[in-house]
Formats: sequence, C-alpha cells, structure tokens
Amino acid sequence: MFHEIDGGIEWRGGHQVVRVEAWGRDAVRVRAGLYGLTDGLPGALGPRPDHDAKTVVADDRAVLSNGAVTVEVDAAGMLRFLRGGTGEELFAEERAHFWWPGPRAFTSTGNGYYRIEQRFRAYEGERLYGLGQHTHGLFDQKGAVVDLVQRNAEVTIPFLVSSRGYGVLWNNPAIGRVELAETGTRWVADSARQIDYWVTAGRPADVLARYADATGHAPELPEWASGFWQCKLRYKTQEELLEVAREYKRRGVPLSVIVSDFFHWSHLGDWRFDPEEWPDPAAMVRELREMGTELMVSVWPSVSPLSENYTEMMGAGHLVATEQGPPVHADWAEKGVDGHVQVSFYDATNPEARRYVWEKVRDNYHSLGIRVWWLDACEPEIRPGHPQNLRYHAGPGAEVGNIYPAEHARGFYEGMLAEGETEVVTLCRSAWAGSQRYGAALWSGDIAATFPSLRAQIRAGLNTALSGIPWWTTDIGGFHGGDQDSAEYRELLVRWFQYGVFCPLFRLHGFREPFVDRLHPDMSGGPNEIWSYGEEVYGVLRELVMLRERLRPYVMEQMRTAHETGLPPMRPLFVDHPDDPACWDVEEQFLFGPDLLVAPVTEYGARERDVYLPQGTDWADPWTGDVHPGGRTVRLATPLDRAPVLTRHGARLPLRTPR
Repeated sequence: MFHEIDGGIEWRGGHQVVRVEAWGRDAVRVRAGLYGLTDGLPGALGPRPDHDAKTVVADDRAVLSNGAVTVEVDAAGMLRFLRGGTGEELFAEERAHFWWPGPRAFTSTGNGYYRIEQRFRAYEGERLYGLGQHTHGLFDQKGAVVDLVQRNAEVTIPFLVSSRGYGVLWNNPAIGRVELAETGTRWVADSARQIDYWVTAGRPADVLARYADATGHAPELPEWASGFWQCKLRYKTQEELLEVAREYKRRGVPLSVIVSDFFHWSHLGDWRFDPEEWPDPAAMVRELREMGTELMVSVWPSVSPLSENYTEMMGAGHLVATEQGPPVHADWAEKGVDGHVQVSFYDATNPEARRYVWEKVRDNYHSLGIRVWWLDACEPEIRPGHPQNLRYHAGPGAEVGNIYPAEHARGFYEGMLAEGETEVVTLCRSAWAGSQRYGAALWSGDIAATFPSLRAQIRAGLNTALSGIPWWTTDIGGFHGGDQDSAEYRELLVRWFQYGVFCPLFRLHGFREPFVDRLHPDMSGGPNEIWSYGEEVYGVLRELVMLRERLRPYVMEQMRTAHETGLPPMRPLFVDHPDDPACWDVEEQFLFGPDLLVAPVTEYGARERDVYLPQGTDWADPWTGDVHPGGRTVRLATPLDRAPVLTRHGARLPLRTPR
C-alpha cells in the first residue's frame, strides 16, 4: 500500500497510484493516475529542487514532512495537508460520495485520456485569490466557477492563495474549470492523463516566494522599461509615429517606449515592416533611441495564407494542426483583400517552430535594433473558440492548450538570450503558470473604457500579482472607445492615469473615437496622446508622467525585489499585513512596494473616498501633510488633480512636484 521513495511516499490502491514528493522548500508535489504515472508531461514546474524531507510509514498511514507543510496519506489514499509544526489542517481531499467516486475521478475519454476531477474540502470563512486575470470583477474568488481556458482578457494561471495559509498550483495546462463552492473545491480537466498539483504553506509573502522558486523568477525589469509607454490603435506610418515621439520631446515629456501596433506588416505572418509605410525602420529606431525612447513592435502568432512564410511553415509542420478539418484557426483582416482570410497559428509548443519564428523576427526586427516585443493575440485568439479541436506538437489541445502563451514567450526569451541580449520584456495578452520566467509582462486585454471597467482592473491586477506575474498593466483609459468630447471620459482618463502611474508598467493605449475603417486592415482610432484631450487634462497627465519619472528609482527597487524574492510590486494589503483581518477584504486599494498605499478613484464625479489604513504603522498624506494612525478608515479628499496615494510614515518619496 505505502512505498517510500526519494523524499516522498507512493500509495497504491486498486488501479490508482498517488505519489507525494517534497518539491522545494515548504512544498510538495502530488501526482495521481491509473496504473502508473507518466514523467515529462507539459507543466509549469522546473527541475525538482533539493529537499530535506522526512517520511514516516506505518501500517495505516504515511506522513511526509517538509518545512512548513506536512502531508498525511491514509490507508484509503486520502490526503490531508497540515501546517508544519502545529499540525493544524490547511486543507484536505474530500470524497464526492461515501461510496463512489472518491476525491479523485477518472472518466475515460478514449486512447488513455480521462476527464479528471480532483476534490478538496471547503472551509467556512476561507478566502481564495489568484487564478490569473478575469473579467468577473471578483477579488476573493470563493464561490466562483472559473473556466480554465485562455481568452482575450481571460488569463488562466491555475494558482490559488488561501487565507488559511497555503497556495496550490494545478500543474495541468488542460482545458477545464475550477469550482470554488461552499460545498467544496473541484478542479476539472476535460481531457488529461493524470492529476498533478503542487502545494506550499506559509504567510502570503512566503507562499509567493516558494511559488517563484518552483515555477521561475521573473528577470529584473530593464530600467528603461520603468517609465511611460505611448501607444494607440494604430500609428499607420513611420512618419506618423516619429512625429508623435518628436512632439513628446518638444514638450519635454519623457517617453520610454512607443509602439508600432498591428498591420505594420505586408501580410500577417511575414514578421517584417511594410516598406511602403515604413521605408527606413532602422533610421527610425536610431532617432527614437537618441530621444531616449525604445520602439516596441507588435508580433502576432498568426499566419495568413498570403504570407511569404505560409507554404514553408505548412510543409515543415510549424502550424498548429486540427483534430478535424484544415489547419485554419480564425478569420482576420488582411492587406490586399476585400474581406477576411482564414489564418493559422504557428505551433509555439514545437521548438523548431519557435526557432523559425524567432529567426524571422531576429532578421527583420532585431537586426534593426528593436528589442521590445508585443506578443498580441497569444491565447491564441481562435475563432470559433474550440481549443479541443487543436492538435499541438506537445499534445491534444484539450490536454495542453493553456500552455501556449508561456511557450510563445519562451521562444522570444530564448531567442533574445541567444543573441546576447540580457534584458527581455515581452508584453503579452495571455499567460500561464511560469510565464514570468520568460520576461512576460501581462496586460489586461481589450477592455471597456468605463468606470466599472477601471474598478474591475484593480481586482484583476491584484489577482494577477498573486498568480506570480509581477509585471502587469492595463490599457490606460480602456481599449474599446473613449470620446475626447465627453467630460465623463476625460475624467475617466485622468483617474485611470492616476491608477496607471502606480502600476508595474505605465502604458497608455486604446481604440479611441472616432474609429476609422474598423473592419479593414487600414483601421485606426482617434488621437490618444496625453495632449489629445484638452489643455486641462494635458496639464494633469503631464504632471503624472513627471511623478512616475521621480518614482522610477523606487519602482526599480521593487522590481529588483520581485526578481529576487517573487514579491510583486503591486500587491493586496494583506501580503504585507496578514495579521490585520480587515486587510483581507480590501478590494480597491493596494500597496505599490512597502511604502505607497494607492486608493484609486473609480466613480465619476467623486472628490473624496474612504481609505482603510493597515495596522502597525502610521500613514501620511503627501499632499496635505496629515498623518493618520493605522487600523482605521479615513475619508480623504481626492480632487481631480491629485493622485490618491498615501505613504508609510517616515518614507521619503518624491511625490510632490519640486518647487
């Protein structure tokens, strides 16, 4: 029944095999399957770290102890996870029924694959955070049912942080769902070969540190990336983009990055500039760099049949296959065509396909001096959304589909390192567990330009931080829409900017009104520079850009901490103050590093708001000089020209404009 293995325990009963292994400090990995287990399946965990685990095996149970977590396995193969040292139950498996099934269920889908269920006990008052980024607007996700699938603005990272003092990673990129019900938690994989999950224990900062150790630490953010990024849908020519950058220079407003968005190419999948619109991109890159600005280019993973690379990639097996039908995954606008064409996605799970795409990017972009990549539509954005119909190099889409964005980012990360680059930033619309180790920065996708959307971004960003992704941002002002003539929208833009200046990345983007050729490859939106919304708004936005400039040394301190420890720069109050019960319920405030308490304004016309101040320290209002003791809620004035932020008392941060 029980077998001791290196740093672990294996239980066998009936046809099931359950293996529990120490996997890093204060952490264990659990795998379960029928008849046996398969090594080397796609997942997020790196090589098994060294361990100092202890095992005790008796006739009726076995115990594995590894620092802050202890696992008990009973004679029926049921697992309980306990707090090391105290024996307090953190969480435990639970049967679906007293007879059948047990905590684990395998229902055959054919050819050695199963619909898999894994059940755990529910606990009164437990709060659950993480799971990537979702548009449901929840912070505490207890009670939610969340699809485990990649979609635009819905990012699956199957890692949860519990208020009970543990974290759990569902180390399985299969399409499925997780149900966080009052009656229990159930993880479901629609088609997979075995169960695989990883558990750690400790305070929230410890849980995040152990997770980074297990799935990979983010690189250190390059200093040039910590400033202001300018973007819109879209700059249609080289001269248009350059003139925007020159105007920032003339106005004395620092600009770290400017973006060449989609359709700068000749055809989708050519991965090069259209020479008619971008006649000398090397000269453009040089001029931008002389102004202190990096050029970021949009690189899509889709390939049009009109692309010069399509035939070769199809012949080499570099495109994602399908279980049924031709390898076509979406319809999309294309240059030279009156209407849409049927496009395919390259197979990012295939090392040879990743290498092929990087070589095109290297020859056509990197050789010009470009070193910042925008990996758009990298879910991948298939239409219709049937990931189960895809067949990847790594396996069937139903089994491995969620890993695509991580493997896509990996191709650029490895390609950059091979070229001798040491600073890698890829702005991605999707991610999976471990994406952070490849320099992936996540943004929240194509979101609405409304106050409720801004409110939802705060919660989405905090859950992303608790999912191991330290680099995150939004389209400041929202993506879909934004009327320059609307007083409400101009106020929304200011409030969003006040939020964005304290996000890890600070980026303005959107498809502004008036729309131009919305369904055509010449599509673009209205102006979206900081001076596009009138002089009053421009004055406020300019001051916010300068505020970010003054804070950049502090931002870089937090980025170094994220790289070294896994502690994200933007984080919920309870990460730093886990012993303050009120902090676990604060949804629309966050800490940016240890010394900045940010309380965004998310209602039109609001000129004050309530702010909870964590216990254990005093908090100072940098605008008034008032000092407030922690452990209480205060009402602060929030005029439109003032970023709603407080500092930990005694912190010396240059928030005010120098006199």
